[in-house]
Amino acid sequence: MATLKITRIFAASALAASMIAVSAPAASADSDKTVYLPNGRGYFKFIDDGDVFQVCDTKADGHGVTGFLMRKNPVTQDASTVLTVNDGGDSGCDKKGYDVDNFYTYSMTVYWEGDYKWHSGPYFNE
Repeated sequence: MATLKITRIFAASALAASMIAVSAPAASADSDKTVYLPNGRGYFKFIDDGDVFQVCDTKADGHGVTGFLMRKNPVTQDASTVLTVNDGGDSGCDKKGYDVDNFYTYSMTVYWEGDYKWHSGPYFNE
């Protein structure tokens, strides 16, 4: 009798654990960020999974696209460029890895031939 109760309790616990695991949301890309240039000229994207920054020149207009990652020091509030990624003149996008952490905050800027400058908005971190 006691064994039957223990078996039922174990089965109910296993079922409850599996229900929680199934209902838990999958990891999402909510932390990914993209800064777009107007007129479909290109974009600069942060891919949180792996801390990869990708820049894409999406228009064959003879002008490249460059993405800049800025890091702001939380103590001095000074910002400096820590990563530059350029794409243009070849097929596909270019990308580089950079470890984004919680100590600093970061901002993304994308340029098209110096004419357009777009920011990601507020600073972000992991």
